[in-house]
Amino acid sequence: MSVKQDPSGRRSVQVEVEVPGTPEEVWAAIATGPGVSAWFVPTRIDGRVGGKIALDFGGGMVSSSEITQWEPPYRFVAEDRTWLQGGPPVATEWIVEARAGGTCVVRVVHSLFADTADWDDQLESTENGWPGFFRVLRHYLTHHRGQRSAKMQVMVPASGTVDEIWATLARAFGIESAQPGQRVLARAGDAPPLEGVVEHVDRVPQGTGVHARLSAPAPGVLLLSAMACSGMQMAMLQAYFYGDGAEAAARDQAAWQAWLGQHFPAPTTDHAQA
Repeated sequence: MSVKQDPSGRRSVQVEVEVPGTPEEVWAAIATGPGVSAWFVPTRIDGRVGGKIALDFGGGMVSSSEITQWEPPYRFVAEDRTWLQGGPPVATEWIVEARAGGTCVVRVVHSLFADTADWDDQLESTENGWPGFFRVLRHYLTHHRGQRSAKMQVMVPASGTVDEIWATLARAFGIESAQPGQRVLARAGDAPPLEGVVEHVDRVPQGTGVHARLSAPAPGVLLLSAMACSGMQMAMLQAYFYGDGAEAAARDQAAWQAWLGQHFPAPTTDHAQA
């Protein structure tokens, strides 16, 4: 993976995934608030040129962009002027291409214009993050298309290296070796346990994560990760639930936030070395 540079000064990265569904079904999953919320982060989309897109990454981090092109069910472009603080605007293009056999390719392209490589790290970090979420998108469209969905998203800053943070998370879920096929199981207080099976292990420059298919407390997907984000290390747990029990399962978010805080107490500042 790397940043593509054009003679015009445009710098870009792109990621794609093939998913089941018609262009209209796939469009509903990538270009509406409820659709994107079912596999990424809580999202609001005002689907029109000039409309706003708001992505809630948790912890008060909300990304806002404006739609500049809107061509359902195949393409839209949105521009974010705040993503790179002090940097150029970033345009994000979403494309849906129909394929034979009832599938579509979804492609996302992030681009900006700059004459230096100052922002390439941010582009590459975003590029590294999409494959994990695209697996959730494929799972959603394959197994739960059109079903009710709810998300549980918890994270805490943590002390130590990302490898140390991951080791703690992995032990808590019984997946120290983190291999596909391993059973995942953990309980937070009186909340029903999160239970499933590891399907994929991600090891990227920012850290390590696991994609697991959940069977309880509701069908869905678990993303468990330890990542370096914006100068700090984070422990993160994201669970996507589908079907009639989705909302009830997501109500345990506070219990899992407390559970994560117990495993990763807030980092302390050593004033003696200040």
